[in-house]
Amino acid sequence: MPQANTNEGTSSLARRLLNGDRRALARAISLVEDDRPEGWDLVREVYPHTGRAAVFGFTGPPGVGKSTLIGALTKARRAAGRTVGVLSIDPSSPFTQGALLGDRIRLTEHFLDQGVFIRSMANRGALGGLSEAALQAALLLDAAGRQDIFIETVGVGQAEIDIIDHADTIVLVLMPGSGDSIQALKAGVMEIPDVIVINKAQHPLTDTMVREIRGVLSLANLDEASSGPARPRWRVPIVKTEAARGEGIDELVERLGEHRAHIAAEGTLQERRGRNLRNEVLAIASARMRRRLEEELREDAQFKRLLQEVIERRLDPASAASALLERSGG
Repeated sequence: MPQANTNEGTSSLARRLLNGDRRALARAISLVEDDRPEGWDLVREVYPHTGRAAVFGFTGPPGVGKSTLIGALTKARRAAGRTVGVLSIDPSSPFTQGALLGDRIRLTEHFLDQGVFIRSMANRGALGGLSEAALQAALLLDAAGRQDIFIETVGVGQAEIDIIDHADTIVLVLMPGSGDSIQALKAGVMEIPDVIVINKAQHPLTDTMVREIRGVLSLANLDEASSGPARPRWRVPIVKTEAARGEGIDELVERLGEHRAHIAAEGTLQERRGRNLRNEVLAIASARMRRRLEEELREDAQFKRLLQEVIERRLDPASAASALLERSGG
């Protein structure tokens, strides 16, 4: 009987969510963030109603103004009559596992707008700054009718690039005169973005940075050209903005729209989403298998002996892992 009540409650919450109820959306995200079974039941129920939103991922070094940029974009999209959802994935608090920075101060002007929903979430130590729950939260925003979803992640680098697996369009945000931004010129990061934004562009080193980025992009294009013929390639635009003053935002909106039109026309939007969903399934399965394994081995005497051999340098970690997998039937 309690199970029936739970299902009834989930269905009621799902109906409210699909009707765009902000309180239902907030409650639903809290359920998945807390890893509650009702949250997963809810996602299962509303999932057939997803896939309509345009999802944009923003990554870049701390301090480049990603939140300010998203705030300015949100204002522009609302002026165009679009509903918006914003997910800011923050560093985890070591004490509460909550979002350390909380809802972004720079987005406060949108808090009372019913057409905007903003949520900060902890990354829970997830590689790349995206938690399992954040992916479900994006689905819930989609199901609730948010037409544009902006996902902001922490940092930039090899550990952060998994945002490519969770958005239709990737925006790399940089700023001139920053050592962190120069690090983003590494090939592994420059392969990611569909659009590059140089924010705080009144800096005197802006033009130098634009030339450096174009040089790296040109090399990447030459490498691709040498690998053989391919369908028409998207040329990554570089947009200069002063987000705090709203400068360059109209051009950025235009470039984002052009990219979406390009991948829709080329058929790569569905390819991306298929890849995204494949990676999401694997990520969730991997996370659950690890949790299950940790629970099973917490008090396991044989595992403790195996670990002790590794500590005493009598067995290497890879051999120990192999022994563990053989024992688990993996």
